[in-house]
Amino acid sequence: MDEDEKRMFFNEINILKDLDHPNILKMYEFFEDDKRYYIVTDICKGGELFDEILDISKITEKDASLLMKQVLSCINYCHHNHIVHRDLKPENLLLGEDYNLKLADFGFIKKVMKHERTMTFCGTPEYIAPEIILNKGYSHPVDWWAFGIFLYELLVGRPPFMAVDT
Repeated sequence: MDEDEKRMFFNEINILKDLDHPNILKMYEFFEDDKRYYIVTDICKGGELFDEILDISKITEKDASLLMKQVLSCINYCHHNHIVHRDLKPENLLLGEDYNLKLADFGFIKKVMKHERTMTFCGTPEYIAPEIILNKGYSHPVDWWAFGIFLYELLVGRPPFMAVDT
């Protein structure tokens, strides 16, 4: 792990240890040995929500509503705590029992105070907000952009901005 990766990893650990929300992957313990770092978290036997979306016939409107309510609650909690996730996508939402979601992968997480902006270019291409691409500085609303993309994908089965074969 290079120094940048190490810095990002420990930033993630330091923020994650203080988060306590039913829809955020809970970190119980962190330790290391000579070769590796270990994080003890919740178990999410359902895997990534992305895999569920691939079989769109499994997700009813009722299920989509339940999932979106959980994601909304999670984003509101993060933003209330001055946290921008910056990589909200189905691969970072893990399924537990009874369609209970857990937001995971806080590698791009950043504390951003109200009215503050950040400039780092990061995220997953399909979910990146225009202000990140345009390098104009951004804040919490980038998570809402990704939420909209995610909602569309959940209901339709694919992201809204895709090349179409003619």
